[in-house]
Amino acid sequence: MFDFANSSFAMIMVTFVYPLYFGNHIVNDGHGDFYWGASMSASMLLVALVAPALGAIADATRSKKKFLFAFTLVSVLCTAGTYFLMPGMILAGALLFIFANAGFEGGIVFYDAFLPEISPPEKYGRVSGYGFAVGYFGSLAAILVNMSLLGSERYKETFLVTAVMFAVFSIPLFLFVPEHKRQQTDDSILTTITNGFRQVFKTIGNIRRYRNVSIFLVAFFLYNDAILTVIGFSGRYAKNTLGFETSDLIALLLMVQLIAVVGSLGFGWYSDKHGAKRTIIITLFIWLGVIVGAYFSEDKTSFFIVAAVVGLALGSSQSASRSMMAHLTPSEHTTEFFGFYDGFCGKASAVVGPLIFGVLSDMISQRAAIVSLAAFFVAGLVLMRRVEE
Repeated sequence: MFDFANSSFAMIMVTFVYPLYFGNHIVNDGHGDFYWGASMSASMLLVALVAPALGAIADATRSKKKFLFAFTLVSVLCTAGTYFLMPGMILAGALLFIFANAGFEGGIVFYDAFLPEISPPEKYGRVSGYGFAVGYFGSLAAILVNMSLLGSERYKETFLVTAVMFAVFSIPLFLFVPEHKRQQTDDSILTTITNGFRQVFKTIGNIRRYRNVSIFLVAFFLYNDAILTVIGFSGRYAKNTLGFETSDLIALLLMVQLIAVVGSLGFGWYSDKHGAKRTIIITLFIWLGVIVGAYFSEDKTSFFIVAAVVGLALGSSQSASRSMMAHLTPSEHTTEFFGFYDGFCGKASAVVGPLIFGVLSDMISQRAAIVSLAAFFVAGLVLMRRVEE
């Protein structure tokens, strides 16, 4: 249910409504892509700087659930705060999104670390796939619940609805999901935090001892950058380059979410049967096709076809990556390595892509910006082939 909860935030605040509202209404000087890309990059940089240390702290204090609750609360409150924005409030709109998205992304560090605790290794792929599939139902629900508000262009109300959905549907995790407890240290909070930051450097040293983990993390760093950039700018690309209306965007996103459910479940099964590495490589080829298709799309019909292909790869590439990391990570470093995987590689990678997209879009065009992402997928693909599963 937590996947269901936080996917409502991802859909409304990262992919669909808020990027358009911020870039086309709050920003009123024609530089919406630049400000949106900078806001995305800043939020990811914030998480990247603190999340690896937080993962180590959570490992030391055995309190993943407490940290997840704190990050979720920040995201919910800042999401609700966007309701009060007015045109021209660029700095306030950027800051609220930065902290809301940092709460969302930072929480995933602790959430993903539950996977090895609740699933046996031979089922990592399908359990991870189940989570992403349920998440896409959450995205569908977010669109359907907000349908009437979107139709009447009452965008600000959708931010309040999203905050409530995120809060309510995350409750089952905090009430019912067990957390493995170990002996807790008697260190003070300050000592724990200091040790946490020291642990970051130790984590880098530990990761270097595991060649496959190191290569995989660099590959993930590259291709995840492009994936998150596509997610963050897809709505703006469809609206501003191809002239999609709100009703067109709703239909497009509903279709993508439905296909993504099938893709997550299908590739989750495929990952367990044929390996996460092969699954990731297949999805990266799909993403390359998506980039080419988006660049050459001239009308709504062609972009609908491209979006349908996106649905197949959207959840499956990230789900297979989570499964791959779980397979490669030694049990004694679970939260520590997942903190580095999600917190640094997953977030720091997304500092570069959105910024490049925003700058190229502002200076040249959105088409030039979208085709630049192919380089990230190609580099990630080359490195993934070197990972030994």
